[in-house]
Amino acid sequence: MAALDAVSLTIMFGALLVLAGILSSLVALRFGAPLLLVFLLVGMLAGEAGPGGIAFDDVNTTYLVGSVALALILFDGGLRTRFATFRSVIAPSLVLATIGVLLTAALTAPAAHYLLGFDWVEALLVGAVVSSTDAAAVFLLIHSRGLRLRPRVGATLEIESATNDPFAIFLTIALVGVRLQGSQSWGIILEELAIEAVGGAVIGFIGGRAIVLALNRLNLPQGLHAPLVATGALVVFALAQVFHASGFLAVYLAGMLVGNRPTRAHNAVIVFLDAATWLAQIVMFVLLGLLAWPERLYEHVLPALAVAATLMFFARPLAVFACLTPFRFSWREKAFVSWVGLRGAVGIFLASIPLLVGLPNALVFFDIGFVVVLVSLLVQGWTIAVAAHKLHIALPRSDPAPRRVELDLPGQLEHELVGYSVGPNNPYLRRRLSPSWAKLMLVVRDQHVLTATEAEGIREGDYAYFLAPPEKAQALDRFFVDMPPPTVPDLRLLGDFFVSGDVSLGTLGEIYGLTIAPQDEDTTLTDWFASHLHHKAQVGDRLELGNIHLVADAVAKGRVTTVGLDLADDAPDERAQQRPVARIGGFFKRMLGG
Repeated sequence: MAALDAVSLTIMFGALLVLAGILSSLVALRFGAPLLLVFLLVGMLAGEAGPGGIAFDDVNTTYLVGSVALALILFDGGLRTRFATFRSVIAPSLVLATIGVLLTAALTAPAAHYLLGFDWVEALLVGAVVSSTDAAAVFLLIHSRGLRLRPRVGATLEIESATNDPFAIFLTIALVGVRLQGSQSWGIILEELAIEAVGGAVIGFIGGRAIVLALNRLNLPQGLHAPLVATGALVVFALAQVFHASGFLAVYLAGMLVGNRPTRAHNAVIVFLDAATWLAQIVMFVLLGLLAWPERLYEHVLPALAVAATLMFFARPLAVFACLTPFRFSWREKAFVSWVGLRGAVGIFLASIPLLVGLPNALVFFDIGFVVVLVSLLVQGWTIAVAAHKLHIALPRSDPAPRRVELDLPGQLEHELVGYSVGPNNPYLRRRLSPSWAKLMLVVRDQHVLTATEAEGIREGDYAYFLAPPEKAQALDRFFVDMPPPTVPDLRLLGDFFVSGDVSLGTLGEIYGLTIAPQDEDTTLTDWFASHLHHKAQVGDRLELGNIHLVADAVAKGRVTTVGLDLADDAPDERAQQRPVARIGGFFKRMLGG
């Protein structure tokens, strides 16, 4: 009975710790504190050196939980990465994720060598442990601050932080192997890296296709699709690790494949993985906090602070500026990418590997990694919003998340039913336009269900339900976010509508009442971008055309193929005087073939 009571008490205290982390996040959000820091502190307070007094030194359990958590986090990151986004910034992101990680580790190593008295292999190991930008930390803090970044900068950060983990993990494990086994040629190390990368890519591709096939072919009961995907992601990760391939790269690629294919229960999977990754991060950070001893941290705090300062103010900026120089990023963009290189779970997770294998000075590695993560979350995490605004990287306004209702339709994958509450400040009510790919199906008004024909349009206070492709639901959100109109148009907001680059300026002029010079009426949008840009076209490039802004949404071989239209926020009565609403909508639908 005593053993059973001990198990029950362990479950109770573990659940209370996680609950404390979840509830403390409300306080952290109120005061702008980085949430991951809060979870670490909860673990430290509950540990043997804190008021909780819980004795915990199980590195194997921590490593296991950390591996599962990172696998889910990376899969979730891949799930949200669009192929179009990946293609647009693949070169700078992958350079940062590989050469950038190596440069960061190498430039941080001298601080560890001279301050801690480590040999150069151990010093490089310290640099490798803290070299990886943590995707969960970066995007959790960006989203909690309500920041919307310039598209190119946001996409680069997203891909870099999601893809640099496999390289940092391999570099750490390779250096641990060198330290344990003695001298090993860098040729062998690079060969092993190539084998792991290729193996991870192959297993990730096969695993992602298998998950998509299982989702769409298996007739599972409602609610089991999301657990199937999460379990499949862990199988892909473990399978790659068993074959000595990169499990972290495999699981990220599998997530990309699943996220970019039509699947059943797409939104249910997204919501489930959101919750799963949140819980995994909380558990991992609490366990890592339990492993830390404040008394021991004090012994190494000064050299650890010096390593953190070297990383934040020298190694990371120099590596970023060197890697991004060939890609025409402005100095402000490089500075912001440098500052947002937050360290998080991956750094402490990697610092636990020397503990796991019994490496000499293993506790020092863990303490250094722990302090660097704490400092990064405190200094960089608390100033990320300030840096974004001071460097003019943040877009002028942030849109609050809409209250969207999503219903997957059985038997097909191309559409879902998406519902919105129509508030008084919805952009839809100001513009009376909706994209052709979203079809109004029904309206709930005053407790009555009306068809689109019976409703005769959407009014304030309605609940509107549209049939739309799952991958475009987020674009539809922008029409139903309840917010006041901006004082000036948002010049960097992605287009409200998307049209082919073959559409002529004359067609746009007819629809939007624009004055187009006669010699330009037959000019296509693709040719207009080519003649007015002074550089090779890139996603996010903008040109002004009357009271609308043209946004390059897709680029192929240096030419714009799809253009987003960003409309000025005119008052409804002014827009009505310019051109009847029905005529605008009709022309637009015909132009898109709707």
